[in-house]
Amino acid sequence: MKKTLYFAVILLAGAFTACKKHKVDPVGPDAPGSTIDLIRDSIFLYSKEAYYWADGLPDYATFQPRTIAGSTDQASVTAEVNIISQYKINPATNLPYEYVANSGGQAKYSFIDGGQTSTALGGTKADFGFAITAISNTDFRVRYVYSTGPAGVAGLHRGEQIVTINGRSNLDLSVTADYNFVINALGTSPMSITLKKADGSTYGVTLNSTSYTVNPVLLYKIFDLGGGKKVGYIVFNSFTAPSNAQPKLDEAFNYFTTNGITDLVVDLRYNGGGYVSTSEYLANLIVPAAKNNTLMYNTFFNPTLQSGKEELLKKQFFRDANNNLYNYGQVDYSVAGNAVNFSKKGSLAVPRVFFIVTGSTASASELAINNLRSQMDVKLIGTTSYGKPVGFFAININKYQLYVPEFETKNSANQGGYYTGMLPGSADYPGFNDKDDLTKDFGDATEGLLAHALNYVKQGTYGTALKVQSIDGGNTTAERAIGQDGFNGMILDKGLKVKK
Repeated sequence: MKKTLYFAVILLAGAFTACKKHKVDPVGPDAPGSTIDLIRDSIFLYSKEAYYWADGLPDYATFQPRTIAGSTDQASVTAEVNIISQYKINPATNLPYEYVANSGGQAKYSFIDGGQTSTALGGTKADFGFAITAISNTDFRVRYVYSTGPAGVAGLHRGEQIVTINGRSNLDLSVTADYNFVINALGTSPMSITLKKADGSTYGVTLNSTSYTVNPVLLYKIFDLGGGKKVGYIVFNSFTAPSNAQPKLDEAFNYFTTNGITDLVVDLRYNGGGYVSTSEYLANLIVPAAKNNTLMYNTFFNPTLQSGKEELLKKQFFRDANNNLYNYGQVDYSVAGNAVNFSKKGSLAVPRVFFIVTGSTASASELAINNLRSQMDVKLIGTTSYGKPVGFFAININKYQLYVPEFETKNSANQGGYYTGMLPGSADYPGFNDKDDLTKDFGDATEGLLAHALNYVKQGTYGTALKVQSIDGGNTTAERAIGQDGFNGMILDKGLKVKK
């Protein structure tokens, strides 16, 4: 009998692994070297085994990982991951799959950190609890606020204009000194800012970076459009761990069900992804009950993993939900072994769902959208999404966690491959293409992207804002957040099985 593994809990977070053989090669991965040399070896060798596009990588002697250096150890390992990411070419674009325009070779998907990502996705952050966007070189707006963080406690809201930072006004991002000043201020605690509200009044706050627990559901409410049409609206900002996200999602969807909504709008405009299990949970809350137990999606790994030839991954250990110890070499990487079916959650029944998306909508967000679009009427509103149909599980190397794409997903209709993003209003993604409205708070019926959805439900066309009655949900003081959390990905935390 196969056992399901839960990859979110990894036992040996500090494990260090480099390829070892009995015979020492003085110029290969077994040659004596410093700790950072062995780490660089491991990054390359694990990628050769687990990276979804490993077939595009050269051999060790050609790549020479120990020659890649940066100003710090972190800079060195980041540089190596970026180089690895640029080898495999997407034939549809004739560019690397991980190409990012004007980025100087920075990876679109792969990265390496010291565990910060796993901590944040668990539901804990340590920062000011908000993000900003410049809608021009001189106009800075609050994108989102987590109410449990310092900015939320201080009363900041999305859409407010920042007029001074640490006592300086008239800042211009086109001026290098001003740009550096703003970036440094956002990374240094404390920070003092003055904000202008929609009514023109101003107020000042001083923020100190602190640790807090994130509520990924920033807002939920219902819009009564008349004529029996009620629209449930939810802003979901991050696919945090199930223990953190599911109770908040249940609260919102129970409210929608109790109040008999007829349409649903899910705002993922700044949701950069997170745990696959939470993405599945959101899809199961939305999918029609008639689709229960039908295929949701398939997962595809590279030929090395599918053929059971992984050797280094046998050195990576983790515990499952029952605290049993396994290594990644025991995993079944076959397509059949990783098929995921829908398992309807709750009793919400809506015929269609609108997703609000932007370039910050990535990975686990796109996974939920892709899985539902073959099952029901799905419409996208906003700008082209990030484009990440691949995901990863963390590989632990000394004090680092390596994230390189290890799998790709496709829905029940074998749809996927959205590497250049999902374009609202296109043939594949019906809906409406329009830019983000950073001048309004979440849940404001006149906010541009939300207004399009409400208009379509009311009169069957996208367009200007409607005057509608709104009913706030049970979390009227919950987080209202704008911005990219700095993570674009989906972490495989469930669904794989041990080989027989």
